[in-house]
Amino acid sequence: MERNRYADLLRVGALGLVVIGHWLVTDITYRHGQLSGLDALYYIRWGRWVTLFFQVMPVFFLVGGYVNAISWVDHKASGETWAGWARGRALRLLWPAAVYVAVAVIAVSAARLAGVGRLALAEAAWFVALQLWFLPVYLLLILLTPAMLAAHRRWGLAVPVVMAAGAGAVDAAAIGWHVPVIGFLNYLLVWGSMHQWGFGWREGWLGGPRWHAYALAGVGLVALVLLLTVGPFPIDMIGAGGPVQNTSPPSVALLALAAAQSGLLIAAEPAGRRMMATAGRWRVVSRLNDATMTVYLWHMAPVVVVAVALYPAGLAPQPGIGSWQWWALRSAWFAVLGLVLVPVTIGVMRLERPLARLPAGNAAMAGWWPQALLLAGIGGSMVGLARLAIAGFAPSGAPPVLVLVIFAAGLACTIAAGFPPQRHGWGAGAAPREFVPS
Repeated sequence: MERNRYADLLRVGALGLVVIGHWLVTDITYRHGQLSGLDALYYIRWGRWVTLFFQVMPVFFLVGGYVNAISWVDHKASGETWAGWARGRALRLLWPAAVYVAVAVIAVSAARLAGVGRLALAEAAWFVALQLWFLPVYLLLILLTPAMLAAHRRWGLAVPVVMAAGAGAVDAAAIGWHVPVIGFLNYLLVWGSMHQWGFGWREGWLGGPRWHAYALAGVGLVALVLLLTVGPFPIDMIGAGGPVQNTSPPSVALLALAAAQSGLLIAAEPAGRRMMATAGRWRVVSRLNDATMTVYLWHMAPVVVVAVALYPAGLAPQPGIGSWQWWALRSAWFAVLGLVLVPVTIGVMRLERPLARLPAGNAAMAGWWPQALLLAGIGGSMVGLARLAIAGFAPSGAPPVLVLVIFAAGLACTIAAGFPPQRHGWGAGAAPREFVPS
């Protein structure tokens, strides 16, 4: 598979902004024997504007579309089936997620046995599960990649244009007419549009003539200004909970921001490639890129560790949010969290390493049985992860057993799909061969 160093740089840079942004807006309090967390954006008025720069999740979907297009084309050319490819890509996400879920459940159970209050435990367990929302959306896009790439090659720009129009119609129905549930369609339409731009970048109509990328950025910027001034959407591109919001579910305003952001980043590719031509820089980015999934999942764990270790002991000051003392302490806050995150990341990656070496099974996966098992497996995993992201690891002060069973069953089915019982005549097709996901 060809390697675009600039795409890796974008992924690593976006992850860095996610970590900094989450650490920046998280304020820990300890009062009357209770730990709690506050969102600093609710107390700093101008902070909402900063979210226009810190909302970088579109970069992950843009790069994801680029990389998934390359990976699928390469694996298809080698004779691999859609199911074999999708299983390999899915397991690259599900293994780290399984480790994270298992450790979180053990930690919740231990805290419960130690006598931590139900409300405090539920809040902390919800806090460290929020980032899981990314996984079910991305798993769905992996499943759809072959079909959506074929649609891109047939209809080109019309595909994301129709998806963007659909996202606008969904917002009109959800906000204007208060149609329930329909807003969830935008998880596919909005994030899927960005993934589709990644195809365009890879296939050349965005990554070719630079004016195409500038046009995407220009259209996105104009649309964003109109949606934030004339339209009903708030400036906040990260927060949730208001009557109209941009992230839960994603809005057409977020899509406009993503268009402006993505167009400018694609236009900057020549400069980025020159930057990454240096062996030393590429070596650093390559190593960081290997840790992106682990850091993404675990970057809020240090917040919980530091909060439990320092605040009840009175070792951490608690100045008012937005005060000069609060800002002055942010650098120390980042330093302490970083010192915790580094060994956590190294330790977790070592824990994940044996899982990556497990037999991968059959990459061909021809026949209806392994494909049906794969769909059931990834579907179950998506449902389990989505429920954990919404309700957390202890929604009522205890681990959600049914949700965890659904996730575990989904993971088991995804793994088993690569080992069809050939002796029964199911999944007949190409002979099994070793496959290591790339």
